[in-house]
Amino acid sequence: MTAPDATGRIEIGVAPEVVYALVSDPGKLAEVAEEYAGHRWVGGFDGPAVGAKFRGRNRRGFRRWSTLSTITDADPGRRFGFEVTSVAGLPVSRWQYDFEPAGEGCVVVESMWERRPAWFKVPTSTVTGVWNRNAANAENIAATLARLKRAAEVSR
Repeated sequence: MTAPDATGRIEIGVAPEVVYALVSDPGKLAEVAEEYAGHRWVGGFDGPAVGAKFRGRNRRGFRRWSTLSTITDADPGRRFGFEVTSVAGLPVSRWQYDFEPAGEGCVVVESMWERRPAWFKVPTSTVTGVWNRNAANAENIAATLARLKRAAEVSR
C-alpha cells in the first residue's frame, strides 16, 4: 500500500483493545471525530465486522453530506479500517486505525488515503467546502486523536 495522504499518531494510556472498541463503533467514533457526525448500519449489519457497511453522516460548518463505508479490517486491538464511497459507489477514501502496545497503553496511528478520481474532486470539494482535502484531513486527524485520547483515558 502507498504512503497515506494524511496521518497522525498519539500515545494513549489505555490498552489497545479499549481504544479499538471506541474507533470500531461508528457511533462512538462520531463523538470524537472532526467531520464525521453519525451513522446507521445498512445491509442487515449491526456491528463492526469485515464486510459490514454503514451510512456515514458528515458535517463541516453548515455543509452536510453522506457516504457509504465498508469495513475492510476488524482486528481487535490491532487494526480497524474502512473504505468510503460516495454517489454511485465512487471511491472517496480509505481510513485506517493501527494500534501498537506502548508501556501500559498504546500508540494509535490514524491514516487516510485519498481515493477520489481527479475529475470527482471538484464536485466533492464544492459539497464539503474543502479544496485541500489532505491538509484538512491532517488537521482533522490531529483533532480526532486528541479527543480520542481524552475519551479513552477518562473511561479507565
